[in-house]
Amino acid sequence: MFARLNLCSHLPSRFRQVSVTPVSIRTFSQAKFSHPRSHGKSFAHRSDLRQAKRIVVKLGSAVVTRGDECGLALGRLASIVEQVAMLQNQGREMMIVTSGAVAFGKQRLRHEILLSQSVRQALHSGQNQLKEMAIPVLEARACAAAGQSGLMALYEAMFTQYSICTAQILVTNLDFHDEQKRRNLNSTLLELLRMNIVPIINTNDAVVPPPVPSSDMQGVISIKDNDSLAARLAVEMKVDLLIALSDVQGLYDSPPGTDDAKLIDIFYPGDQQSITYGNKSRVGIGGMEAKVKAALWALQGGSSVVIANGTDPKVTGHVITDIVEGKKVGTFFSEVKPAGPTVEQQTEMARHAGRTLASLLPEQRGEIICALADLLTEKKDEILSANKRDMEIATASGRFSQALIDRLSLSTAKLNSLAIGLRQLATSSRDSVGRVLRRTRIANNLELEQITVPIGVLLVIFESRPDCLPQVSALAIASGNALLLKGGKEASNTNRILHQLTQEALSIHGVTDAVQLVSTREEVEDLCRLDTIIDLIIPRGSSQLVRDIQRAAKGIPVLGHSEGVCHVYIDSEASIDKAVDIVRDSKCDYPAACNAMETLLIHRDLLRTAMFDQIIDMLRTEHVKIHAGPRFASYLTFSPSEVKSLRTEYGELECCIEVVDSMEEAVDHIHKYGSSHTDVIVTDNEETAAQFLQQVDSACVFWNSSSRFADGYRFGLGAEVGISTSRIHARGPVGLEGLLTTKWVLRGEGHTAADFSENGSMKYLHENIPVPQGSFS
Repeated sequence: MFARLNLCSHLPSRFRQVSVTPVSIRTFSQAKFSHPRSHGKSFAHRSDLRQAKRIVVKLGSAVVTRGDECGLALGRLASIVEQVAMLQNQGREMMIVTSGAVAFGKQRLRHEILLSQSVRQALHSGQNQLKEMAIPVLEARACAAAGQSGLMALYEAMFTQYSICTAQILVTNLDFHDEQKRRNLNSTLLELLRMNIVPIINTNDAVVPPPVPSSDMQGVISIKDNDSLAARLAVEMKVDLLIALSDVQGLYDSPPGTDDAKLIDIFYPGDQQSITYGNKSRVGIGGMEAKVKAALWALQGGSSVVIANGTDPKVTGHVITDIVEGKKVGTFFSEVKPAGPTVEQQTEMARHAGRTLASLLPEQRGEIICALADLLTEKKDEILSANKRDMEIATASGRFSQALIDRLSLSTAKLNSLAIGLRQLATSSRDSVGRVLRRTRIANNLELEQITVPIGVLLVIFESRPDCLPQVSALAIASGNALLLKGGKEASNTNRILHQLTQEALSIHGVTDAVQLVSTREEVEDLCRLDTIIDLIIPRGSSQLVRDIQRAAKGIPVLGHSEGVCHVYIDSEASIDKAVDIVRDSKCDYPAACNAMETLLIHRDLLRTAMFDQIIDMLRTEHVKIHAGPRFASYLTFSPSEVKSLRTEYGELECCIEVVDSMEEAVDHIHKYGSSHTDVIVTDNEETAAQFLQQVDSACVFWNSSSRFADGYRFGLGAEVGISTSRIHARGPVGLEGLLTTKWVLRGEGHTAADFSENGSMKYLHENIPVPQGSFS
């Protein structure tokens, strides 16, 4: 067997100075890996890849080499080495199958030839002849011979920075055909892995014969290229995961770059007939067809496979670790075909049905919503039974706060309230889709309309809060939008039955697929990357959930608020009864809600008054834990615990109390520490109230009323998808109007822009045409 082992040997002098700056990658768990598994079957799901212990990373020629094919892509290679080293230091067993020797050797030989030619020409012809030098075509095996030592020295230099040793192994097809050589190879690799050494494996291109077609033995793949080498090695070494990096995002159903080409998320054996392969990459001797063949062979042998892009600068720094974390990267090969559709298929189904939904008459969409309202009350026993199971599981797990448990809970009263809100929405939504907002006569017989239309496909991600599902579904139905719902595992039983009832209601007009419930197995971050099929993301849940989604969303707008830090300011001219009642309701009615009061601002003149004492007594009676703001604490001899942050959203029976000198100071405090959600003033002074309402820059600003009124149902919207604190599109409780966009419709009779030029025959009129209320296009 052609094998050469270099175990952290001293580098040649010209490689000792190699300095590779590690490429920064995202945070990845540093915990030591300790999940051994018995080999035999590949992983069924991407999320299982976290359990992979023995991993082969195959680096294609396009990944390792530069665009000019003469030399290596050093920055890219350094990033890959960093990720492999990180996984190795977690306790995994990493192996690399690499290309690049030919490219590295080509660079060296070209340099030597140029140097040699330049010296000869300088001696015989003078410097003016140098530009005419021609480099002969270099034979690949000679390039491989010249490049292998340099490539290995480079790997050694890079891995040494992470205190990891490497070893080089060169193989040919014959090494796998000879039983003794196979055993030797297996034994060598196992010993290297046992010593925590990363084997760097390559075909010995200096002696390997040119590939011949169809040379596979029965049931055994022959080594024609590094794809087949990696697959053969994966099976021989009982590898858990083979990651094949190339210059494309993964496997497409037709050649990448063609109009209808779609990236395949999961590929199953037997799907080969649905694939049309394109040309091979700019370098290398394989191609996607060879990769698929090798991947299926490895999969059959019990190794999971992912084909992904190793050249994209946006993902190269974390592509390998993302795959091992189970994220949706590239194409995952699986033998287990899921019972239901993929999320991409669900989205297409929803989009298709959503277009039919949008074309229904408003009365028909209203009938669907009323049917859902009826089902919520008719099937309440089944709903509450499922909810009880979720509550018991969540409570027993001990992983959820009381605030989340409260949000998870449903009751008969909640279901009745939901049904009332849905019927209200069904009535108010009849003039939504297709409503004319503006009509303009551009010129004679040329009229322009601006009309309301659905946004498209909505993705709503919510944790706990199963009551969110029928609310959001009804709003999507009313606005003619397709809808994907992603609920938390803690509410899976409740969400399942609520979704079934929603689809039952949709079926009365043949649009069952317009609302889809995404499997809880789908990672939220992966969903946020589907920018070509999802038009708007709406998160419903904790501030952390909203922030995570806002960070993860790539190219998809996110409608939502990051926190609900709501304030109630008690002015010096406030009524004692109003103040006590509003503070009680704002904090204690539903502490887990995003519109609950978190900070109580009190005018300094109210300290040590009957009103102040009554408010404090009420909060203590309601078992509200009080945290003192810095100024409030300074007035007290024995104060409650001082607040850690004035920007805290407690979500429970806790609040902060702070003192301010004036209404203006209260406004400043709200702008500095608030979240632009909902803020309240309690005062009997009309002028003070007017200034507060005008100056506070929040989505909802109230006078002498509880912050709990910041709600779509209470506003008369029927339902809401959430409360937005953004300053564009929709703000405050987002109901039906917030789920609509517009399009412009122009009707003419053969008009052209040239008709209105300087020498044209027509003139612009631009006359606004009155639009009667309730006009539809």
